[in-house]
Amino acid sequence: MFWQKSIAVNILMGVFALYFVIVFSFLGFQSFYILKKELPNQDPLKIVNGILLFYVIGDLIFRYIMQKLPVMNVKPLLVLNIRKSKLVNYVLSKSIFSFFNVVGLFFYIPFSLILIKEGYPASNVLSWLTAMLLIIVTANFLNFLTNKSNIAFGVLLVILGSIIALQQFDIYNFRQDSVAIFTSFYNNWLFVLVPAVVLVVSYYLNYKTLQTQLYLDDAVQVKTKEATTADLSFVDKLGDLAPFIKNDMRLIWRNKRTKTVFLMSFLMLFYAIIFFGNKTYEEKMPAFLIFASLFVTGGFAINFGQFIPAWDSEYYKMIMSQNIRYRKFLESKWLLMCVMTFVLYVLSIPYIYYGIDKFLMITAGAIFNIGFNTLFLLFAGSFNRKRIDLQASGFGNTQGTSATQFLIILPLMGLPMLLFWVFNKFIGFNAGIIAIAAVGVLGLILKDYLMNLIEKKYIKDKYATIHAFNQKK
Repeated sequence: MFWQKSIAVNILMGVFALYFVIVFSFLGFQSFYILKKELPNQDPLKIVNGILLFYVIGDLIFRYIMQKLPVMNVKPLLVLNIRKSKLVNYVLSKSIFSFFNVVGLFFYIPFSLILIKEGYPASNVLSWLTAMLLIIVTANFLNFLTNKSNIAFGVLLVILGSIIALQQFDIYNFRQDSVAIFTSFYNNWLFVLVPAVVLVVSYYLNYKTLQTQLYLDDAVQVKTKEATTADLSFVDKLGDLAPFIKNDMRLIWRNKRTKTVFLMSFLMLFYAIIFFGNKTYEEKMPAFLIFASLFVTGGFAINFGQFIPAWDSEYYKMIMSQNIRYRKFLESKWLLMCVMTFVLYVLSIPYIYYGIDKFLMITAGAIFNIGFNTLFLLFAGSFNRKRIDLQASGFGNTQGTSATQFLIILPLMGLPMLLFWVFNKFIGFNAGIIAIAAVGVLGLILKDYLMNLIEKKYIKDKYATIHAFNQKK
């Protein structure tokens, strides 16, 4: 169970949950007045409606990544004399009270109360609120229908990315469509029947799907799939590193959790859009632009690197029994992170639209990720003692997570932000960019020396790591 993990992880996740509740509540009670103050000539409700289309699609992507259907809760009940239909309804109804559904209420309900307080017709507001609640629950069931499909995830990413790009480059105004869709719920309650029908259909499809899968033998048997092979001969030119690179490539593609990390790295490409073009960050908090720039190219390195060598925990003992240099094992991980960082950097070229200064930030961040972060992540991995089950679900899974994963974020993100803040404040923007890039270049120059130290650390802790990875629980 999720909440039976380590106390530290539970506390941290609880803090995150409380944070989102506070933020959503604040926005629910204050966004009307903030929008009224900043944009006095516009209707706050229409402004909110204008971004809800983006939010709903983004919410589906976030649910795909984090939310899981609580099927495990019903397995002990399969041996009891309970009708299958009741068990299915139990699973589906219980999912309605998920945190992912409840957190939205902390915005929609307070915002609706403020609208009524400010003179909006209560019947219209309640019609709009009912539609939003139906959409929340519908998203819950749509996620369960698409959660096993990487194609659905990719389609959602493409749709959201395309909408943001077309909107950002003034090719098509999706905000007008969003306003029209969600304002219709406010103007006429009959339109509320649309999300209601979609909810009923999605519930029924989930019901039929689960009903066909709810068998005791299906619940307890171990499912195996025949492994597929791919031609990875192009990697052979890397010499001694080739076998390790091939192993990692297969590991990433064949296992859902590693595949999630791979796909999420491309999603992080869009992260900087939140910050770039926002005058608040440019004028008052420019260091946060560096934070965003690092994530654009460092999504894979950070998410994959923080669990090295736990990705190989299931067969780590076997690897360590082979006649191989530990250095080759580590260099293969380093090279993989560097290549993915470079690929993401190439894909980030469209950020030039925001200005050369923003792209220079991304460039400096990429150099820092390659020269410093990759090596630091390898070093931090030597303290990793949590095994990872590659067959477990890839989303909302905290297995293998320890305090190490949270502590390493501080130097990964904090150091470049601090460097930029100091040099930008006392010298200038270019000095801040050069300082960040210089640390990355220095890391590349000292790479062999640092890799030797890292290798010695891994060898020193070799048997302790093997023992830790052998622990099943």
